[in-house]
Amino acid sequence: MNVLVVGGTGFIGSKLCGELAERGHDVTAMSSSPDDSEVPAGVDTAAGDITDYDSIESAFEGRAAVVNLVALSPLFRPDGGNRKHFEIHLQGTENVVQAAKDHGVPKVVQMSALGADPEGDTAYIQSKGQAEKVVEASGLDYVIFRPSVVFGDGGEFVPFTKKLAPRPASPLPGGGDTKFQPIWVGDLVPMLADAVEDDAHDGHTYEVGGPQVLTMAQVAKMAHRAEGHSYTPLPLPMAMADIGLGLLGALGGPMGKDQARSLRMDNTTDDNDVEAFGRSEADLTTLGEYLGLEERRTDSIPAE
Repeated sequence: MNVLVVGGTGFIGSKLCGELAERGHDVTAMSSSPDDSEVPAGVDTAAGDITDYDSIESAFEGRAAVVNLVALSPLFRPDGGNRKHFEIHLQGTENVVQAAKDHGVPKVVQMSALGADPEGDTAYIQSKGQAEKVVEASGLDYVIFRPSVVFGDGGEFVPFTKKLAPRPASPLPGGGDTKFQPIWVGDLVPMLADAVEDDAHDGHTYEVGGPQVLTMAQVAKMAHRAEGHSYTPLPLPMAMADIGLGLLGALGGPMGKDQARSLRMDNTTDDNDVEAFGRSEADLTTLGEYLGLEERRTDSIPAE
């Protein structure tokens, strides 16, 4: 199968390109300024800006499937403000879908996010939800993934948490009670590859998360403990966090009002759909295992 991975040089994309190539597929990784050193051996590269249709459309010719992974981080305020979420997630998806239709690509695998909602509380969630609607209305075969936060080498979740919660003690919005269900990139990528290969997944939207639900405070403690340090979260009322992060954002800081609102929302699945890919939560890697804090997961080992 000839597969184009849009965003193929990124954190998830480079690993997916490698997985697909190992399975025997012809794979091309697209990014705005690709570097062959950013992709596994045997993977081709193509240059294209997802917001510029003319720059991407020729790369879609002859493909059997396209995977759209291009996304801005929900954790940091993008340069250009919240409109960038709509440019990248919505307009970018519109361009991917149009290019697929123009070049006869029958299938799109779309990376979305938990809580994606066209009327959601943040620009990130709104733009992701509106992009889903574009894919669903495309007339193409599609699979949509809504993962919780993804961790692994090259990912931003653990470094972001340490930045938000510097040791030895620091205030966390809401005391760090926001819940996450982090999934290891090494568990997510094979599911994405399965969705590319197996038509049985077409027309489905999958919510996927890891084997544990952890609070931000627990993640912060684990991240610091993995480096041999302790950490104590201090309570910070959400209203104060909203004001503080909003002011910092207005002054050019990395977070703003939208990011403060996102910290109010739990990031967990209602029903973890990993079983659709022949996996159970017990099969998945925990954050503690990844950080070297535990040899294996057991329900008797507390996350803290």
